[in-house]
Amino acid sequence: MNGFGLRLRGLMRKEFLQVWRDPSSLAIAFAMPVFLLLLFGYGVSLDAKQVPIGLVIEQTSPAAREFAGGFEQSDYFAPRYFANLPEAEAALLARQINGIVHLQSDFARRLQVNAPAPIQVILNGVDANTARLVSGYVQGGWDKWLAAHAERNGQAGNRAVQLEARVWFNSALRSRNFLVPGLIAVIMTLIGALLTALVVAREWERGTMEALISTPVTVREVLLGKLLPYYLLGMGGMLLSIGMAVFLFQVPLAGSLWVLLLAGTLFLLAALGMGLLISIAAKNQFVAGQIAIIVTFLPAFILSGFIFNIDSMPPAVQLITHLVAARYFVAILQTVFLAGDVWEVILPNALALLAMAAAFLALALWRAPRRLE
Repeated sequence: MNGFGLRLRGLMRKEFLQVWRDPSSLAIAFAMPVFLLLLFGYGVSLDAKQVPIGLVIEQTSPAAREFAGGFEQSDYFAPRYFANLPEAEAALLARQINGIVHLQSDFARRLQVNAPAPIQVILNGVDANTARLVSGYVQGGWDKWLAAHAERNGQAGNRAVQLEARVWFNSALRSRNFLVPGLIAVIMTLIGALLTALVVAREWERGTMEALISTPVTVREVLLGKLLPYYLLGMGGMLLSIGMAVFLFQVPLAGSLWVLLLAGTLFLLAALGMGLLISIAAKNQFVAGQIAIIVTFLPAFILSGFIFNIDSMPPAVQLITHLVAARYFVAILQTVFLAGDVWEVILPNALALLAMAAAFLALALWRAPRRLE
């Protein structure tokens, strides 16, 4: 083995020993992914299920009972009956229910004479997202019931246009299938950026950077010796996350595992480069950790499309998201998991990750200390 290989092996062995002696590094690499995946997989949901809703039926009739029965049989609603509208409004103000469906006393009579039979829907708009979902569910339930009612009365042929919806890629509309793949990008951001943000700063704080600089090793060897162990930790955390996503949370993996691993390598190199650059600039573990959270974790959580739709953001913020590496990785993850190997999405985002990885690693190499100041 030549001198380069011996020196690199020694530096990697030193870094692996440091990781082994520091339980927090192993916790971030392996325990944190499990915790975050369990938290978001089971505790966070964008689905509106068993939404408490009030039903006010002023005059009972077969049509009214049939319409109300649709809410009772739905997984989306947990209906409560109220004798009158003021009682339901009081429950809505007390946040005991999220909406009210009101059938007036002439509902059945209007249906019999083919007159308009309006249904009043009152929603709690404090949580705008839930209000929109409930409104859509009520509208869908009403359309479905109306079609069935028209068919029973021989009026189905009067409907010139019929809407048939087809949901691609996530037919069950499970938010978990959307959240868990995106969470892998956040996890790898923490593993890559937060851990490496401490490695060079740790050397400065402990006074061992002077000893490293005085040895025959080059700056490239020092950085490579620090990158490789954390790259292996990051890929191990990614494999653990993918395994939990597929086998525990039943998220479908429509694409290739190798595409995921290659994209994960590109993203991890970008995250490692960001962490190294922060560590070199900060020279203090506490400061480096705080900067890493603000500069890498928060943008990955908020501006990557992991939870919040980028197209709904203001144009200026959308421009800023192009500087967030997690944006490109989240797009690849969600595409490969749910849609498959769609190269029109994968290739542009992979090239962006490659460019960002090269830029951050080059900056880290340029800023790396070559002599004592």
